[in-house]
Amino acid sequence: MAIEHDFRPLDSFLSRVPGIGFISHDQDSDGTWWIKFSIDIKHALAWNVVQELGHVLNYLSLDERLPTVFMPVSPPPYLNGGPQDFLSWVIECDSPSFTPGLTTEWLEARLPRPVDDLTQWAHND
Repeated sequence: MAIEHDFRPLDSFLSRVPGIGFISHDQDSDGTWWIKFSIDIKHALAWNVVQELGHVLNYLSLDERLPTVFMPVSPPPYLNGGPQDFLSWVIECDSPSFTPGLTTEWLEARLPRPVDDLTQWAHND
């Protein structure tokens, strides 16, 4: 029987990240899971958020990668519309033991702190 994941810590954390709007999450019967959300692409820090999440979730270490993937997802643009309304982002995890709570811990430890303080996201661009 698969683990029943608690998404509340990850939902709560992501809702504090600049520009993120929560959409949905679920898990498969084997315990793998995903969470999908929007990022307001007009937000001044949108690409900083994408860069930070991509770094931690995809390539924090080239030798010991996390079992997560952060990527954009979209329905067919020619049937729906542009990225402002239809581009979403997903974190997928293919390891049932790497829970949404553990993912939250990794993000909290490596993203700007506090995550909802916009001044902490300022980089020298």
